[in-house]
Amino acid sequence: MSDDKPILLTGASGGLGRMLARGLAGLGYRLRLTDIAPFPDAMPEGAAFERADLEDGVTIARLAEGVSHILHFGGVSTNQPFEEIFGPNLRGLFHIYEAARREGARVAFASSNHSIGFHTRPEAGGDALDADCQFRPDSFYGLSKAYGELMGRMYWDKHGVENINYRIGSCFLEPIDRRMLSTWLSQGDLLRLVQATITAPVLGHAVIWGCSANPQSYWEQDHRGRIGWAPQDNAEVFRDKVGQIVSDAPANERHQGGGYCAQGYSRATPPPLDAFDLD
Repeated sequence: MSDDKPILLTGASGGLGRMLARGLAGLGYRLRLTDIAPFPDAMPEGAAFERADLEDGVTIARLAEGVSHILHFGGVSTNQPFEEIFGPNLRGLFHIYEAARREGARVAFASSNHSIGFHTRPEAGGDALDADCQFRPDSFYGLSKAYGELMGRMYWDKHGVENINYRIGSCFLEPIDRRMLSTWLSQGDLLRLVQATITAPVLGHAVIWGCSANPQSYWEQDHRGRIGWAPQDNAEVFRDKVGQIVSDAPANERHQGGGYCAQGYSRATPPPLDAFDLD
């Protein structure tokens, strides 16, 4: 992939988008930034911003003209009713992949641990997961991320569109509870992950667990070796500060997705650990 072409970053006005805009501009990349909301910061050097709705396929196609990569961090970023998620996260993603197909661009998709959130945590009797585990979304938001990963799989198989899914855990400045000691992704590690994606000579279709080098991670094997990314930060330095902070909801503490699992939860009893086994 050529580094002299601009890079399109969607969701640029969100917390992660703003961090990536600053960081990638500081590394010398030319950026096209877009979001449905105004960009709230000073414009980074070498970047230009245009407001756009992901559901406007014509505008997305125009913004993607001539780009080498589409870093797709746009869309609804929290769990909401299905009708609010459908347009930006499903139809909008289709517009992203169609633009990438036309331009021969590589897609980096900000997926989420909520696509697999109903897997049981290892300390609750579940297994640490590899990237080829089954989807078990914990919410409409997580369901949209599973859909997004499957769309990437199809566009690679059918059209040869290289793409990578960052199955992001919890990307905050610091972990805020015990769960995040397992799921935390530092902003520095995310920036290094995106840079490794941009510079990788070959990508294909890849899935990477978006978490730092946390000893208690819920997640194991993925495709990070393909792009040469290794996280440098570690949530353990926050254990004394947040290691005793837990919720009072059993569905939260049993499942990897945490709080999204308990939202609207109506089962009388939790599913058995082997509920999705086919043996």
